[in-house]
Amino acid sequence: MNQGRRTVLGWALLGALEPVWAAAPGGGSSQAGLDRALAAIAADPACELASLSALAIRGGELAYEGAFGRRRIGNGAMADLPATPDTLYRIASVSKLMTTLGLMRLVEAGKFELDADVSAYLGFTLRNPHFPGRAITLRHLLTHTSSLRDEAGYSFPAGTSLRSVLVPGAPATYAKQAGPGDWFTYCNLGWGLIGTMMERATGERFDRLMRRLLLGPLGLDAGYNPAELPPAALANLATLYRKRTIDTEVWNADGPWIAQADDVRPPAPPPGLANYVTGENATPFSPTGGLRISARGLGVVMRMLMDGGVHERKRILQAATLERIFARQWTANGSNGDTMNGFFNAWGLGNAQFPDQPGMRLVEGFDAVGHLGDAYGLRSVFAFDRKRRNGLVVLVGGTSSDPGTRKGRYSALASFEENILTSMFQHAVAS
Repeated sequence: MNQGRRTVLGWALLGALEPVWAAAPGGGSSQAGLDRALAAIAADPACELASLSALAIRGGELAYEGAFGRRRIGNGAMADLPATPDTLYRIASVSKLMTTLGLMRLVEAGKFELDADVSAYLGFTLRNPHFPGRAITLRHLLTHTSSLRDEAGYSFPAGTSLRSVLVPGAPATYAKQAGPGDWFTYCNLGWGLIGTMMERATGERFDRLMRRLLLGPLGLDAGYNPAELPPAALANLATLYRKRTIDTEVWNADGPWIAQADDVRPPAPPPGLANYVTGENATPFSPTGGLRISARGLGVVMRMLMDGGVHERKRILQAATLERIFARQWTANGSNGDTMNGFFNAWGLGNAQFPDQPGMRLVEGFDAVGHLGDAYGLRSVFAFDRKRRNGLVVLVGGTSSDPGTRKGRYSALASFEENILTSMFQHAVAS
């Protein structure tokens, strides 16, 4: 379980990534200290981690990467497989930021306007029936202020059109008391709509479109459809776990590790793909949470964002587009939205923001933008300081205890997440 390693020279194994990084700065003792700290957190019996992959960037350069635990747990029936810096995870809602980057490339191409009525992009009229005179825009979707809600579901089988779900739609799909732009409520459904609009604007299936717009140009073996991952990446895909007695969403630290996602080899494509109609419903590919990518791959994305939208001398996004993405759109003031007990205090376009202020920060001294993820036992963090070009990536493949019962000291995060982020920041970024 306590297999940790730090790779500084291993970039030669992935030629597409090699030119991006310089050798990690800092002393070996600091790196070894971080290895020990993260290994201890991962092995803590109070909340053991199935796997942990972590990466830190300081001043735009790789400062640390490490991996601990097991990407595949055999439970005595098969061999365990260790996590590595190249292990891919289903990164949950950090996927929303990646989807946003793809969308903004289409905004640059003139396919979308952020403040236009999305009805024209969907091919049907989308309205909150309680506020029929107010349009819903991409900006509303990207900032979780659309007045759409997840209570009636946000993922639908292939062959189901979103039009049939949303018009007229279940009452639980729409807020009654707040119209578009009035109130922040985190909404996964918005990203299903965004992915569907992207398909309709381009005529390309969402998973392949994101490969063209973002993942391919960055040289990443990653994707929203694990069935189309290349063999090497597929072999390194992490299974997500919870430790439980029975197959429910109730944790039991005395039970076995039970697989929650990506446990079938080889993975099948989304069910019903033979009936898939491009531009009607992209939710089978989960634009909201379905990207499989490694910590190292997320580091490449982060470095591109730090470098003003440029990767290996090739422009991916315009600098002005990044300013639009990360400009503050919403800040909680106690009467304008649901912070989900402090998880969401500020928002840009498709990204959470973590000002270095009490109750809002991830780590003291770290003024960050990015996204968090939580699904199928996984917890993820993608956050970076644009000004100082410091960043942290954390991917946890499952926990033995319910993170919700192990609150952190200074934030809405779980205590193990605070400990990981604080250790990484102190050892690899601030040292």
